[in-house]
Amino acid sequence: MSGGAFEPSAEALPDDLPIFPLTGVLLLPRGRLPLNMFEPRYLAMVRDALGAPLRLIGMVQPLEGAGDAGAPPIYRVGCAGRITEFAETDDGRYLITLTGVARFAVADELPRERLYRRVRPDWTAYAGDLEPGAGSVERKRLLQALKPFFTRHGITAEWPAIEATADERLVTTAAMIAPLAPAEKQALLEARDLAERARLLTALLEMAVAGQVEPGLGARH
Repeated sequence: MSGGAFEPSAEALPDDLPIFPLTGVLLLPRGRLPLNMFEPRYLAMVRDALGAPLRLIGMVQPLEGAGDAGAPPIYRVGCAGRITEFAETDDGRYLITLTGVARFAVADELPRERLYRRVRPDWTAYAGDLEPGAGSVERKRLLQALKPFFTRHGITAEWPAIEATADERLVTTAAMIAPLAPAEKQALLEARDLAERARLLTALLEMAVAGQVEPGLGARH
């Protein structure tokens, strides 16, 4: 992987990955996701991840409608993130930030030997995630859809800074923070490449702004 000294190579990606199932939360490669960890199983997961060489946690979504409690069935594609920020609170929580590394397919779920769930990830189809995303992005159209969508949902944005943002960061950040339905978030995760993700995101925003779908409803797959 090109980039910082701490970023893993494809050969270093593990064959045993802890997962954090969380509805409606999207992590994409090179995206940054802050998390507030307080359940005992996830406190244990963070402690174990911090002791591993790459400090990876896999973010996955439960199948829509399954909820987060217990051990819900999950979508079969997630994204691994590396713990890049960590803090403890006085009331026993961990505040962490995951930086997205690469997507994975869930090959198998491993036997429950710890408080949290683990899977055997298959990274094969997503080796390209380790390099910065490339592809044609219709920036003007995306921004034209993004502005009224953010206004509709009361999201404040620094538009000069957003307009100056590189294509991948623009698409990644917008996809991660936009209040979309879990299935829509999953479709964005599974998009083949940056160009496809940008087209899908733009279409979802345009439909929402046009009133063709209610907030949090729409595309299913």
